[in-house]
Amino acid sequence: MMWEQKQVLVTGAGGFIGSHLTEALIKAGAKVRVFIRYNSRDGRGNLEDLEPRVLEQIEIIAGDLRDADAIERSVKGCDAVFHLGALVGIPYSYKNPREVVETNILGTFNVLTAARDHGVNRIVHTSTSEVYGSARYVPIDEAHPLQGQSPYSASKIGADMLAESFYASFELPVVTIRPFNCYGPRQSARAIIPTLITQALACEEIRLGNTDARRDFTFVTDTVEGFMKAAQTPEAVGKVINVGSGQEISIGQLAHIIISTLQSTAKIVVDEARIRPIRSEVNRLLADNRLAKETLGWKPRVSLEEGVKRTVAWIAAHMNRFQIGKYQI
Repeated sequence: MMWEQKQVLVTGAGGFIGSHLTEALIKAGAKVRVFIRYNSRDGRGNLEDLEPRVLEQIEIIAGDLRDADAIERSVKGCDAVFHLGALVGIPYSYKNPREVVETNILGTFNVLTAARDHGVNRIVHTSTSEVYGSARYVPIDEAHPLQGQSPYSASKIGADMLAESFYASFELPVVTIRPFNCYGPRQSARAIIPTLITQALACEEIRLGNTDARRDFTFVTDTVEGFMKAAQTPEAVGKVINVGSGQEISIGQLAHIIISTLQSTAKIVVDEARIRPIRSEVNRLLADNRLAKETLGWKPRVSLEEGVKRTVAWIAAHMNRFQIGKYQI
């Protein structure tokens, strides 16, 4: 799919990955419509960070993913749909599981139904590596069992199965992209890398939960490239595809890299409030990204060291946006 003048919808465009994807699509020549969560302040989330000349080209629709009529109007006339809209916080899903399940499952159902009814040429559905739960083997390929270790991951498993069912039942041209721990500029302190960086910049202590957990981190520009390639590759239709670096690091090791990068003197402290319930903690995630390489021609380009430097630079310039040291759920 060449993007020039294609009408594209991005749900969840006000979020971290969604804003970067929206920006990339505009620069590629697409006509972009976005669906963002309504709020009374007319806030546009991370889209506010886009250059004015980019932002003015975007058609913005605010609403709720659970509103089928609003989604139907948003999808109508689109050549492609990127469905990133979701409630994503694992700790938040402990506190408000019903809202997370309704938004992520019913919202996805609404998007899939509208895409089917309006004959969308390609829909890229966003999964998460959290659906795998703690790795039973590594690297984790797309055949790894799915394990709902939090209400959030369970809701995303449900959404993924809906996408699979719409492909099987209605021949909906859907691709499911499964990102592993994406990071970069514009990410909130709900995620681990901004949490580490903000505390290393401003605090004497870096408060963390499980420092032994291991993750596969992928820079946001690489993740966005995976999304766009998924929409352009005919062979991807009907598949679930991991987008991850294929390398892992413990949270403790990551903290030391960030401390060293910033030449910080902050000490790492384990905060019991940040430790997840033992059976809910995902201890290890490491992507097998061979399918992305073989099917999409995708590979990660930004190293962790380079990605951390870029993220540090952005966060240092936007420290006023963060509530330093507060545990964000």
